[in-house]
Amino acid sequence: MSEQTQLGKIEISPTAIATLAAQAVLQSYGVVGMAPSNLADELMTALGEAAHRGVQVRVEGDHVQIDLYVVVEYGTRISSVAHSIMNVVRYTVEKALGVPVAQVNVHVQGLRVSNRDV
Repeated sequence: MSEQTQLGKIEISPTAIATLAAQAVLQSYGVVGMAPSNLADELMTALGEAAHRGVQVRVEGDHVQIDLYVVVEYGTRISSVAHSIMNVVRYTVEKALGVPVAQVNVHVQGLRVSNRDV
């Protein structure tokens, strides 16, 4: 994604967008963590490149499409958590970049029990 200004060119990589989205997701209620979206993502996590684990970003023209792969807390309402994630990621990315987010897709990859007393 790039923008030409009078002073020069501004380029924002999909990796930067993915890192921004991942941070927004991890601060959302009901999210335990991110899950690898594919084998390459899993290998990057093993090598220490986990800043944007579980996030895929596609930039098409002036629109951004984001796919998120998350693990949700057991006992939370999954649809509410997913809608909350969609809203917070859309807001965070649009506020930071000033570019409309066309789609935010949330893929719940698993559930995790954090409190063993339940």
